Amino acid sequence: MLGLDAAHLARMQFAFTVGFHIVFPAFSIGLASYLMVLEGLWLRTGRAVYHDLFRYWLKIFAVGFAMGVVSGVPMSYQFGTNWGAFADRSGPVVGPLMGYEVLTAFFLEAGFLGIMLFGERRVGRTAHFLATVMVAGGTLFSAFWILVVNSWMQTPAGYSLGANGQYLPADWWAVIFNPSFPYRFVHMVLAAYLSVAFLVGGVGAYHLLRERGGEAVRTMVAMALWMALLATPLQILAGDMHGLNTLEYQPAKVAAMEGDWETPPEGAGEALVLFGLPDETAARNRAEIAIPHLGSLILTHSWSGTIKGLKAWAAADRPPVAPVFFAFRIMVGLGFLMLALGLAGLWLRWRGRLFDCRAMHWAMLAMTPAGFLALLSGWTVTEVGRQPYTVYGLLRTADSLSPVGAPGVAASLAGFVVVYAIVYAAGITILLRMMGRPPLPGESGPPPTAPTRTAGLAPGPAGQLDPATEAAP
Repeated sequence: MLGLDAAHLARMQFAFTVGFHIVFPAFSIGLASYLMVLEGLWLRTGRAVYHDLFRYWLKIFAVGFAMGVVSGVPMSYQFGTNWGAFADRSGPVVGPLMGYEVLTAFFLEAGFLGIMLFGERRVGRTAHFLATVMVAGGTLFSAFWILVVNSWMQTPAGYSLGANGQYLPADWWAVIFNPSFPYRFVHMVLAAYLSVAFLVGGVGAYHLLRERGGEAVRTMVAMALWMALLATPLQILAGDMHGLNTLEYQPAKVAAMEGDWETPPEGAGEALVLFGLPDETAARNRAEIAIPHLGSLILTHSWSGTIKGLKAWAAADRPPVAPVFFAFRIMVGLGFLMLALGLAGLWLRWRGRLFDCRAMHWAMLAMTPAGFLALLSGWTVTEVGRQPYTVYGLLRTADSLSPVGAPGVAASLAGFVVVYAIVYAAGITILLRMMGRPPLPGESGPPPTAPTRTAGLAPGPAGQLDPATEAAP
């Protein structure tokens, strides 16, 4: 395929599948917590609008959750098909961690998802809310373990080297709570919440623009903007702390993010490169626009602090600069746009114009995919910036491959592209159609008025349950 070798094709294949997959777990994490909040508010206040929104987004959650599960399976197989040397060397650490994800997250989600989707009129309000909480918790457990694996690959700790070159767990606490894990976990969960907040707000804005301004739609918009206002500053703070952690443990990645090639003299300070065209051949930026000393303030929190430039590493040890450089700026730019939209929402709320300002609604609609785009940009920074390693500083990507030739990898990559184009085009079309219909009062029938007793149900006509005996006020 285009003269690429097996290593590049294997990386392309994993990037392609993980790019599709990561959107749906983030969707599930954020939306499951949103559903938990909606059901909790309904139980606390008794307002039917929260139940209407819960039923509306529950159906969308079910489709997105299924797509996330399906898209995750091919990635696990690629560890064996394309990355066998990586699986062999790091399997004693990575394998159990991924097993824990199945034993905790997947079992919670699988065990309670059916009750959450279909059991509202069978198990009672409290038990159903507990099921929703368990599903939301399961998605967070899933993020926990997957981020543990990824963080260990970024900042390996708690391991020993076996006689056959394998990385063996020496201290599981150090493996799990490795130096970058807390920052990555917080950053990822907040990214999922913001992604769903802007999705919910964009759907609400779409219906407001089409003059479908019912109470449920207005509630969606209001809740989404509150989340944007509260979570975006936290995400910016978490991102700053994560950046400082990355500077300590992966300085070459930070140099690529910043587009810094030269190490400035001591005390000269670091400029912040706002824009440039990285030229890896010449080891410099073209058309550079930079602000003196601002990079020092952001990266070292001092006026004259310095970081190592990319030239401090051999060319073979540097990450690809252009993808990391531009993806980082996309992520940061979208983050500040989210903050601006949250502040604009607060101002319009104070002025009493939140639901009739069409300019705001158009802005929210345009920002609907912003969270997911920022998420993909952030993962591009994380994964491309880790190169040329799979396990940072220990195992190089070139040494992690299975003994599979380029034609075999190219054929499987082409198959993935075709299948994903069909399956995910259909799935996303279904999701868009579901979100294109506004939530209606009494969504999926009136809310249950009392817990349901499951013992002694009397069969009605044609084997149906008799509503008179199925629940009692």
